[in-house]
Amino acid sequence: MDQKYWDQRWMCGDTGWDIGYPAPAILDYAAGLPDKTIRILIPGCGNAYEAQALLDMGFKDVHLLDISPTLTDRLKERFQPWSGHIHIHCEDFFEHQGSYHLILEQTFLCALNPSQREAYAQKCQQLLYAGGRLAGLLFDTIFEQEGPPFGGTAMEYRALFGKYFRILKLEKCLLSIPQRQGREVFFEVEKIGP
Repeated sequence: MDQKYWDQRWMCGDTGWDIGYPAPAILDYAAGLPDKTIRILIPGCGNAYEAQALLDMGFKDVHLLDISPTLTDRLKERFQPWSGHIHIHCEDFFEHQGSYHLILEQTFLCALNPSQREAYAQKCQQLLYAGGRLAGLLFDTIFEQEGPPFGGTAMEYRALFGKYFRILKLEKCLLSIPQRQGREVFFEVEKIGP
């Protein structure tokens, strides 16, 4: 991950991926989670709209990770009143250490060069407790221009995650935002073993 590149984009406001509110599919998924004490990680968290929504739903242990100091400084200020429930990490995802019950994916994998996808899946597996889950949204489209964002296909994701997880769901997303309608999949995979 290139910290300088991403920090520059945040400094300049070059954040075209930012939709300005939590992704409806992730809200719907989180609303169905009964245990509000689980430890959740959101890598490449951006403006962390999902984190605010999780707080509003009663979740108590949410970790936000991003490589941009400009962004994480803003998040520390914004979430200061909830510092007991929101934990902010400014670091490279691939160097992060911790253990989580759930990792939420929202526009992070598409920011990584496809050559890093195998390492992403391995790292997610490493960060999850046994039985932990990785869930969220992925682009189900190939972009004409070089990314980021980088696209992909459901078949590609099924092959990737199938090596490391039990696939519980990987299907067309029915709750995509209008500009991504028909171009996303929602997925949920579970770590098997220790």
